[in-house]
Amino acid sequence: MIGHKRFGSREGGVEVVVTELAKRMAALGHEVTCYDRSGSDVMTGDAAETRERIIDGVRVVPVKTIDKKGLAAASASYYATKAAIADKPDVIHFHAEGPCVCLPMARRAGIRTVATIHGLDWQRAKWGRLGSAYIKHGEKAAAESADEIIVLSHSAQDYFEQTYNRSTVFIPNGMNPKEYRPADEIEKRWGLEKNSYILFLGRLVPEKRPELLIEAFNRLDTDKRLVIAGGASDTSEYEKQLRDMAEGDKRVLFTGFVTGNTLAELYSNAYCYVLPSDVEGMPMSLLEAMAYGRCCVTSDIPECADVLAGHGMTFEKGNADALETVLENILEAPERVKLLGKAAREHVTRSYDWDIVAQQTLEIYSGTRERY
Repeated sequence: MIGHKRFGSREGGVEVVVTELAKRMAALGHEVTCYDRSGSDVMTGDAAETRERIIDGVRVVPVKTIDKKGLAAASASYYATKAAIADKPDVIHFHAEGPCVCLPMARRAGIRTVATIHGLDWQRAKWGRLGSAYIKHGEKAAAESADEIIVLSHSAQDYFEQTYNRSTVFIPNGMNPKEYRPADEIEKRWGLEKNSYILFLGRLVPEKRPELLIEAFNRLDTDKRLVIAGGASDTSEYEKQLRDMAEGDKRVLFTGFVTGNTLAELYSNAYCYVLPSDVEGMPMSLLEAMAYGRCCVTSDIPECADVLAGHGMTFEKGNADALETVLENILEAPERVKLLGKAAREHVTRSYDWDIVAQQTLEIYSGTRERY
């Protein structure tokens, strides 16, 4: 499997998906190799492991990476594809549009290729003109050269049909069951108690629109806090702008990138979770928040609304006034918030299963799964 960061990382949804699929396929007896980006972690700054290793039955191979902004992802994809071709696998699975620039190399080598399009990444605001053009080239390469394309939303399915006359297969992500964690560590570190805050959790990038949430929250007359949890991703200037917006409002807390028990506690004890994105693929953070039984508020883009499936609340994309109105309504209706959270948890538990996703993906590899 070739993505754009590292196996086991929680930097973004792609890394979570690759990790969950790979370890399940390995447990079923398949030989699985993930080609790992080297260099520093974008969010934490931690250095990557440089040796080949086995994790959860998965062979993890680090590949050469030019550790510079604008070159790291592209160079890792190129060297990962070369390494994968040399290993002569039955299938090479590319994750996200950028790495698909290298997909024709595998196709020319006679290896079956599968691409998962996690979202229309060239639309993301953090990319400049050249970055967007590069990613769009990857999208086109997948459309023209991949043996199979997996998409995470029906809107993406329609897009490929209309833009490239290319059929795709819809396979959603999965989600592991989640258990409530009491507010212990987060209370000691930040004074956060159960139901005392509104939560945004994700990469601090323009297309996720956290500034919209800060703008709407600043107008609210509430003693609840706003927790912005996440790190920047090639967008440190944008993070500074967010902090400048919140300056003077002591209710707003930036936690930085969080993992493990801290992450679980933040999800478990939030009054509600808000994702105001303009662009998404299939947001893993939204699925996680629902799995923890949180009431969720999202923009009305199809990729979010489809996941909510009526078990949450939406507002008009890009409209801070509409977001403010929704937040005002739910702050005044704690019982409704509780009911929506319960319904969200039941929906995710019923509809999103990683074991099923892994089996469906294996059927794509073998060519036995039908499109729908």
